[in-house]
Amino acid sequence: MIRLSHLAILTSTFLTVLGASQVTAATLNGAEPIVIGHRGASGYRPEHTLAAYELAIQMGADYIEPDLVSTKDGVLVARHENEISGTTDVSTRTEFSARLATKTVDGVAITGWFTEDFTLAELKTLTAKERIPQLRPDSATYDGLYQVPTLQEVIDLAAQKSLETGRTIGIYPETKHPTYFNSIGLSLEEPLVATLSANGLTGANAPVFIQSFEVSNLQYLRTLTDVPLVQLYDEATVQPYDFVANGITRTYGDLLTPDGLAGVAEYANGIGPFKRLILPAGTVDADGDGKPDDLNGDGVISAADAVLQTPTTLIDDAHAAGLLVHPYTFRREDFFLAPDYNGNPELEYEQFFALGVDGVFSDNPDIAARVRDRTAEPVPEPGTLFGLALIPFFQFLRRRPVSTPKA
Repeated sequence: MIRLSHLAILTSTFLTVLGASQVTAATLNGAEPIVIGHRGASGYRPEHTLAAYELAIQMGADYIEPDLVSTKDGVLVARHENEISGTTDVSTRTEFSARLATKTVDGVAITGWFTEDFTLAELKTLTAKERIPQLRPDSATYDGLYQVPTLQEVIDLAAQKSLETGRTIGIYPETKHPTYFNSIGLSLEEPLVATLSANGLTGANAPVFIQSFEVSNLQYLRTLTDVPLVQLYDEATVQPYDFVANGITRTYGDLLTPDGLAGVAEYANGIGPFKRLILPAGTVDADGDGKPDDLNGDGVISAADAVLQTPTTLIDDAHAAGLLVHPYTFRREDFFLAPDYNGNPELEYEQFFALGVDGVFSDNPDIAARVRDRTAEPVPEPGTLFGLALIPFFQFLRRRPVSTPKA
């Protein structure tokens, strides 16, 4: 916990400078950052539906992201989790009431309905619903309209929209719980690579990134395909589940060090860190009562109550290892925004683009694309007076602090 008075001047100055968008750190390859439609345009439509993906493309997303789980008959479908009661109407379907089960997934006991207990034909009878209707009531008005899409349907949509728009729309699939699915005989890697190959999505220049929070399945995927791979990161103290399953004591924090990043670069092309690993935030105790303050007065301590701290050196360290940096997740709702942004989500994008990220996972790709297009400018020549004057200041800002919990 940090005192508000200790951060007010630094944070205000930091936002003022970054908001001016005059000094922008370079991306790894000098290209504009990409916009990734996180589960589609999931701030506006129920996530992982063709409607959400199509809207994301319309809003300017360069890539659309299907989280992949398996059906009973081995078909890859797009769902945030294999437990689907939060994103479909399955709990209201009496014909499937007997499928209610409790399973241990990545060490956690979960009760619900699971994709691996349904054939694709059965899943196709379900309809999608908004996962957080209390925060996104407008999106919830689309409940019951869309089906669960397959990976092939997402690829087909991207190909169709690429032709229609004249833009190359990429896909950014995530393998969800690969250790778990492998343990029940429904490995994700082989059908994923086979589907990509059948659609001509091969080679290092394919408009594809495969991502995972686990390490060993990415290492295995590297033996199966040359498409770009991305190592996802949870909080620094958390372990990749395959490490847990195999008795490896290292954490994501160990993969954040320069040596750790160099190891990641041996099998991956980029990293997808939780954004607080780049720009930490901490709750404040302005009144000194030993409890975090509810800064926005909503009665809940959330991201909206976490004041921004000094950026870490993660972007620089990853770029030095030759790795792209695509942080997650950017959202517009006040519940998810640090109070420093005063309810303006554009300020968050400006800040991260100025720090040199290579892309962002966004629930609101229209906002991400608009800010990217407005702020993407050539990096100033290093000899300019203005640039020289700010170099020491940004070096100070990029010192690595202690990581803070996810809001």
